[in-house]
Amino acid sequence: MLLALWRVAVAIKDVSFIDAVWGGGMAVLAAVSWLQLPDPGARATLLLAMTAIWGLRLAFHLFTRWRASGEDPRYARMLGKAKERGQFARAALTVVFAPQALLLFLSSLPAQLGILAAPEPAAIGVLGLVGFALWLLGMVFEAVGDAQLKAFRADPASKGKVLDTGLWRYTRHPNYFGDCCVWWGIWLTAAKAGPWIALASLPGPLFLTFTLTRWSGKPLLEKGLARTRPDYADYVARTSGFIPWPPKQG
Repeated sequence: MLLALWRVAVAIKDVSFIDAVWGGGMAVLAAVSWLQLPDPGARATLLLAMTAIWGLRLAFHLFTRWRASGEDPRYARMLGKAKERGQFARAALTVVFAPQALLLFLSSLPAQLGILAAPEPAAIGVLGLVGFALWLLGMVFEAVGDAQLKAFRADPASKGKVLDTGLWRYTRHPNYFGDCCVWWGIWLTAAKAGPWIALASLPGPLFLTFTLTRWSGKPLLEKGLARTRPDYADYVARTSGFIPWPPKQG
């Protein structure tokens, strides 16, 4: 699937839609895993639903944002020199699509292994319900945070300003926080299948948390906002960087 989409990216000279593929690809992997079971149980079906709802919502949100905004500046900077040298196709494959394929597969391990290890009559169990509750919390933070940011960006009066209301008053990244909650919730639900499944799928949420908080998510985004938003330093000083918390006073 990613190889086919790489060819599309080469044709349009833009890889930015890969962000939408991230969520949609995980939904596909969960569905393929679920379809391998002759008689899926309740936990396998719950894991499929959790992954698909999260993945398809995120894919639609990011795809429509890409269609409205055009090429993502991050990818333009990343592949700009390769495009000038006529090496865009190779760079798009080696820098974007091939790594994304591996990382997408790794991140979705809780869904894949949890589904394949949970045929009938696997019950959801208490751990699964705790995981579902954490997933639901994450979905609320991610969906509401994205909606608030979309409305803020659509308002001409917001140009050059920092969103510091709603969920963004309590955390600088409600969508990233929600993303982490979703996948730790899926991992908890999958962990009901046993300690080996929990251990084997643990790299998924660990990597996702690392990339959102330490690698390509929060650090890159905040670096760009610090350059373009004069009030961002004040916002950083009073607002939690990740876990929601009341803002500092003064």
